[in-house]
Amino acid sequence: MNTTFSDGSLPAVRLSGVRRTFVTGRRPVVALDSVTVTFRTGTFTAVMGPSGSGKSTLLQCAAGLDRPDSGSVVLGNQEITGLREKQLTRFRRENIGFVFQAFNLLPALTVADNVGLPLRLAGAKPGRDRIDQVLARVGLADRRGQRPAELSGGQQQRVAIARALITEPTVIFGDEPTGSLDTRSAREILLLLREAVHEAGRTTVIVTHDPVAASMADRTVFLADGRIVDDMKGASADTIAERMTHLGAWSASPRAGEGVGRC
Repeated sequence: MNTTFSDGSLPAVRLSGVRRTFVTGRRPVVALDSVTVTFRTGTFTAVMGPSGSGKSTLLQCAAGLDRPDSGSVVLGNQEITGLREKQLTRFRRENIGFVFQAFNLLPALTVADNVGLPLRLAGAKPGRDRIDQVLARVGLADRRGQRPAELSGGQQQRVAIARALITEPTVIFGDEPTGSLDTRSAREILLLLREAVHEAGRTTVIVTHDPVAASMADRTVFLADGRIVDDMKGASADTIAERMTHLGAWSASPRAGEGVGRC
């Protein structure tokens, strides 16, 4: 059954009772422990937690890049956990944009060709006007003919964002999208992601280790030991950093199971 908000709108993404276990050596490791969380349409959420807390697995399950052992993942009104691989691939191409720490640009292609690649993979011919428009949105209108190696790290991530935007996705997922950038470039990238949310109505969910990056989101979700242990809106970088400092204590406290995580 779909969850709706008080205004009647559907969430952009909803994970319900999602569990994901990996086998390391002889022992199973629980990456996600019956996680339930909703990401509202037109919002920017940061996911934080210590190494091994399950935040990247959460992102991958939400984006359909990994399949949970149990539970469900719904994007808009589409349950994706039961889709066959070809169906899931097509759904991702049409509805989801990705931005990664490593940029994942093809070095032999120009900026314009990298941006247009998702449309080509979907069997469509990207128009020059459309590519130019999205490049202008990320401040790279004059770089369309260059190769990634000719760009700075911040510029390459702008190309990656343009590539994510070209299909007009419902949701943009970012895995440490500012992790390899200097402070100034990181802020510019985060502002672009905020613009995609607040001006274009996209929903954006990023994993980050940086409290400053998380403070630019509308909401910060904290994970520890595969469970959501806190959920804050509009928090400052200092407040988020303080939460991270005490995260281990929260995961063992009664608060960890109250309302925000395993519901």
